[in-house]
Amino acid sequence: MKKILIINGHPNKDAFSFGIATAYKNGAENSGAEVKEIIIADLDFNPNLQFGYQKRTELEPNLTDAWEKIKWADHLVWIHPVWWGGLPAITKGFIDRLFLPGFAFQYRENSILWDKLLKGKTAHIITTLDQPSWYYWLVYGRPSVNQLKKATLEFCGVKPVKVTYIGVVKTATTDLRKKWLVKVEELGAKQK
Repeated sequence: MKKILIINGHPNKDAFSFGIATAYKNGAENSGAEVKEIIIADLDFNPNLQFGYQKRTELEPNLTDAWEKIKWADHLVWIHPVWWGGLPAITKGFIDRLFLPGFAFQYRENSILWDKLLKGKTAHIITTLDQPSWYYWLVYGRPSVNQLKKATLEFCGVKPVKVTYIGVVKTATTDLRKKWLVKVEELGAKQK
């Protein structure tokens, strides 16, 4: 049985991202996967990595629990909107506080190289846009995907990392949103 962790990075519980998370979860559970969730907005933690990597800030209980779920999972599903080309601040803070040396990666002594401590895991990023995905890719270079996929997940050994863009959300009709939710539920059923 595949162990899937859905990480919802939208701070607003009324957002379409929560419908996306539910659709993915339904598809995954109906296909036999075991699913856990992290709703970042529900966590009580300081998103500021106050001392960088110079001094370790103790993890709040919610972050300790979140890290246990990340370690448990075979497949990480990240759901978030793109704001100003990037991740919502709370999602970035979650990553800053958890994806730490000794947790997600480890620098080698006297080397520019590092060990990837999350090898063996896969991921899927499902991100909403208020512009066409081709525009986000060609004009802006898809910075949120580069940050989360390449500079975070792959840096820590998570591969492959698939990406699904959903948008243009702000002008979407109810029927189009329903079609997107069906598509996401199918992705969950395929556990990809």
